[in-house]
Amino acid sequence: MYLILVILAVVVCVLLGAIVLIQNPKGGGLTSNFSSSSQLMGVQKTGDFLEKGTWVLAISLMVLSLAINISVKGGTGSAKNDNNSDLDQTVQKASKPTVPTSSQPLTLPATGSTGSTGSTGAKK
Repeated sequence: MYLILVILAVVVCVLLGAIVLIQNPKGGGLTSNFSSSSQLMGVQKTGDFLEKGTWVLAISLMVLSLAINISVKGGTGSAKNDNNSDLDQTVQKASKPTVPTSSQPLTLPATGSTGSTGSTGAKK
């Protein structure tokens, strides 16, 4: 179902691109080819046809996009539920913070001396 919807969306995109490129922003476009007196479709009818075609293809593309989103149902749900894979275990181990194994508290050396000892530790 998903593959059919994606193929249909690609076809609609190609048709939408073609119908937009046929149109001329100044109103000429496809209607400029019918310059003789025996026109197959009039100037206004061709413009209306291209405009309606653009709207129909754009709306169908939006509906197809929503249908594809609904048909996927959360993406790769089976891979998310499989916690026994080696990759998931490696990621979980790497994301856990490491705790120092020493049971002694860390002490910082004194930065200033309040006593009479100098930098060598001998009394003056």
